[in-house]
Amino acid sequence: MAHKYKKDHRFDRSNVPSLRSWESKNLAPGIKAEDDVVLDCGWGRLIFGHTFKDQEKLVQAILKETPGKRDIAIYLRDPHVVLSLAPQDLFMDPSHTYRLWLDNYLPGKALPKRFVIRRISSLEDCRAVNRIYSTWGMVNSSEDFMWKNRKSRKIVILVAEDVDRRQIIGTVTGVDHKAAYSDPENGSSLWCLAVDAQAPHPGVGEAMVRHLAENFMAKGRSYLDLSVMHDNKQAIALYEKLGFQRVPVFCIKRKNPINEPLFTSTPETSQLNPYSTIIIKEARRRGISVEVLDQESGHFALTLGGRTVVCWESLSEMTSAIALCRCDDKSLTRRILRRAGLNVPEQIKAGNREENHVFLQKHGSLVVKPARGEQGAGISVDVRGPDGLDKACRAASRVCSTVLLENYVQGQDLRIIVIDFKVVAGAVRKPAEIVGTGRHTIKELIQKQSRRRRAATGGESKIPLDGETKRCVAQSGYDLESILPAEERLEVRKTANLHTGGTIHDVTEKLHPELVRAAEHAARAINIPVVGLDFLVSDVTGPEYVIIEANERPGLANHEPQPTAQRYVDFLFPQTVV
Repeated sequence: MAHKYKKDHRFDRSNVPSLRSWESKNLAPGIKAEDDVVLDCGWGRLIFGHTFKDQEKLVQAILKETPGKRDIAIYLRDPHVVLSLAPQDLFMDPSHTYRLWLDNYLPGKALPKRFVIRRISSLEDCRAVNRIYSTWGMVNSSEDFMWKNRKSRKIVILVAEDVDRRQIIGTVTGVDHKAAYSDPENGSSLWCLAVDAQAPHPGVGEAMVRHLAENFMAKGRSYLDLSVMHDNKQAIALYEKLGFQRVPVFCIKRKNPINEPLFTSTPETSQLNPYSTIIIKEARRRGISVEVLDQESGHFALTLGGRTVVCWESLSEMTSAIALCRCDDKSLTRRILRRAGLNVPEQIKAGNREENHVFLQKHGSLVVKPARGEQGAGISVDVRGPDGLDKACRAASRVCSTVLLENYVQGQDLRIIVIDFKVVAGAVRKPAEIVGTGRHTIKELIQKQSRRRRAATGGESKIPLDGETKRCVAQSGYDLESILPAEERLEVRKTANLHTGGTIHDVTEKLHPELVRAAEHAARAINIPVVGLDFLVSDVTGPEYVIIEANERPGLANHEPQPTAQRYVDFLFPQTVV
């Protein structure tokens, strides 16, 4: 559609197309523009404010939001007037609107072969979309709604699929304004871009935005709009790179529990990590008051009915000092579990070089770790040679003076969460992995992956460029400056710890009953009510296992959508269980 701009689209802010008077002069003969347009998108409704001639009617439409959904009113002619009509119920969304003029769009390079972008084609795709939404704290969409609209002309739901693993690693939803309500401006918009934070491929988000833009460009649409939080620097940088320009278009939303962080200021909790935040949100939802006792350390207190429990993430006063001591000392943990009849690996304390080398010769491959420590610090896995063993012992000794050697047991790294002595969640953890592009060095790929992991975990996860990473890369015949061939996968760590870039994949429903029994028995043996137990298993659906560690402060946020925070607050305040 022709519009009143030069080719480079240096626009006059007083004449943004979607804010002009709602009229039908640009429509084909016999077609009339629709009024009061509201479009259901599954996660909520899009309310096109410029189609409402009556501002009070627009406010009433916004206030009809369904509980548990997130409606968005956009393209308002007079947002200040709308807010004045319901100031207690509505707020201005702190997001920027960006626009890509499609007749000025420059296509990118061909899509990498390692993933494809397509429409949803099964209910499993719909479940995968909601899984990705959940990891980013986004409102889920009804699976039935997505399936029903898989061929819709109004709503375009796309997914990115990892070709090798057949996994959905990203999703984007677009709206065709022309198909939705005969838009005389011939526009389109992008909503709900989300990429699996654990996807090893670089450029998934960019590829999905480009695919959607080219989809609408092929349909003859004039522009593609999107809304992005004002402080989301990473996303804004991507959009500006693709040619999006900021336009003076605003959104209004209803004040509800989902939107609460956008219209209330909670500085005392805003800087806490995801592991504390997930518990605090659940506590507040139940009417439990929260007080941050020390923001730097992350200690907070939960109070209800005159009873207060102090927490540090998932560690609370309900865990005794003795139980804490038992988890803190890995050799003590192993002895307790062995006496309880549970399977554990063979282990010795590191001694002199000769004794260490004899133990290595006996087993062929070892795990070297400090007796005390957390977040994977000082741990080396699959250590095979005498020189490597000596280096690993020195690295572990910098974390704790007592170093442990264990026989390396191959298998899947399984974390099982036990709360109130019952299994709540289980997830397989995988070491940090990168995928080659044929253009980037291994170091550059690690840095790109680390940026994605930090963004997804509130800064809690990244791949260190340390000696352990260099050792793992060298075992594969590369160094950090090597160009990794296109589509080649490379594990750059041996440990699956999330703080060192590992990824986590829910398997709760697949756990063999023997693994559930062993986890609950281990928690009772240590006498700890909230614990993360690290297993090595050949198959999560089988009974074979060894238990290698117990973590007294497991990250509950890592196991969403399993109800870990709910069960944790159930345990602390059973009177709030509905």
